[in-house]
Amino acid sequence: MRYLPHTDAEVEAMLAAIGVENLDALFESIPEALRLRAELDLPPPLDEQGLVDELTSLQACTSGRPFLGAGSYPHHVPAVVSDLLLRGEILTAYTPYQPEVSQGTLQTIFEYQTMVCALTGLEVSNASMYDGAHAMAEAALLALRSRRKSTKVLVSRAIHPLYRRVLDTYLHHGEGEVVTIPVDDATGQMDLPALEAALAAGGQEVACVIAGYPNFFGVIEPLDEIARRCEPTGAIPISITTEAVALGLLAAPGRLGVQIAVGELGSFGNGMSFGGPSVGFFAATEKFLRQMPGRLCGATVDRKGRRGFVLTLSAREQHIRRAKATSNICTNQGLCATAATIHLALLGRHGLRDLARINWQRAHHARKLLSAAGLEPRFSGPVFNEFTVKIADPAGARRRLREVGLEGGFALSRYYDEYPEGLLLAVTEVHAPAAIQALADTLAAAPGGAA
Repeated sequence: MRYLPHTDAEVEAMLAAIGVENLDALFESIPEALRLRAELDLPPPLDEQGLVDELTSLQACTSGRPFLGAGSYPHHVPAVVSDLLLRGEILTAYTPYQPEVSQGTLQTIFEYQTMVCALTGLEVSNASMYDGAHAMAEAALLALRSRRKSTKVLVSRAIHPLYRRVLDTYLHHGEGEVVTIPVDDATGQMDLPALEAALAAGGQEVACVIAGYPNFFGVIEPLDEIARRCEPTGAIPISITTEAVALGLLAAPGRLGVQIAVGELGSFGNGMSFGGPSVGFFAATEKFLRQMPGRLCGATVDRKGRRGFVLTLSAREQHIRRAKATSNICTNQGLCATAATIHLALLGRHGLRDLARINWQRAHHARKLLSAAGLEPRFSGPVFNEFTVKIADPAGARRRLREVGLEGGFALSRYYDEYPEGLLLAVTEVHAPAAIQALADTLAAAPGGAA
């Protein structure tokens, strides 16, 4: 959707160029009797997000954005993001083999890395991760490389099931053993006593502990507590974030003792589409710099003191000896990363916090409405913009939502047999209060009602 604004001065300049006194003179060819003299009968103006919602509702069978997260979240993407992406120098599909000749590409990656470091509170960040799932698997491999005598990777069962499946695939051929830590049935967080027992049993064999922030149930894990439990054995605490907007409000993982923070930046600048494509992020403390996968760009100055950007590190098999390579992962998710970078730059530090605060407020408002209607939260742990409610028939509730033009809700039973009554909902800035009220009313009247 293009937006071509003209200032009054620009309009006057254009009229002067064609020798016309004012705008009315452009319509002199229309007979006076045929001209409309009354105001147009139009609804009030809308902001950009409101206009997108209105047009979407006209072309779709639903009345708004889905209340569905589970790894991909509905967010407003400003039109200026796609407009800038269409510029020829940005739309280029591939990183040049002589990267330093493409200063724009390198600067974009550098800015992206800088923003990821700011979000995570860690010292270095790379580029070239496929998505959050692969970033998590690469983080586990880094931990195994760094702790050479370690073979075990402890993973919370509350992490996205598909992410854990990718990790299993990565480690299937002997790189390491995945040990799943159960979920605290009350809070929805990692079971900390079970984690302590696994760390005690594994000892120095434990390479790392991976926890969601927030996790798949939308619950915020106590990263500081997890990191503290890792200290005696030296296991590396790793966080995985699928909803990066949360990092605008939550404490940065690096400030909670996390040494590697990975995740998904698709919430910024990238639409949900049909689940992708997206972009993974990877940040770590500086001691892991030479073990990081992908590529890192840095800033420098030339002989004349002019600022420039360079490909600082690329430990990929294609670029160095295979025995010295850390990973062969290297994709040009550059366009998706650029979209995320533009969106984050538009938001700025304060805008990101405001966006995160709106998400938190609307999700908790929805949670209160549902609770008042008898649909209690499945877990008591703190949440950001995603949460689980108990409902007798999650599948029936989703059908009922669809009947009234709403979409959303993810039945936990798809991946968790132990939570047949769990329905996962996501509420973001795109959900107006009226839509949230409609969600609550519909679920309250859904077949079976509260569990």
